[in-house]
Amino acid sequence: MSVSVKPLADRVLVEPAAAEEKTAGGIIIPDTAKEKPQKGIIVAVGNGKPDEPMTVKAGDTVLYGKFAGTEINIEGKDYLIMRESDLFAIV
Repeated sequence: MSVSVKPLADRVLVEPAAAEEKTAGGIIIPDTAKEKPQKGIIVAVGNGKPDEPMTVKAGDTVLYGKFAGTEINIEGKDYLIMRESDLFAIV
């Protein structure tokens, strides 16, 4: 997947995972009740800071905070842009 955006410094561009459509019991969740995903795939990575190289790379699946990042829309698709320090883990 290729996007025309290159994050600066220690920022990453994340494609959020799809929100759950139904519960484990099979109940369909309406759009208004869906929780924001806290997992996604890194699409693009900045160059890092001179004293802090980046530890993630494009293609990594990561966990992040519920309210982390800024939502942006690129070519009709929703992404989050956030600092690498907002990421919790690589899974």
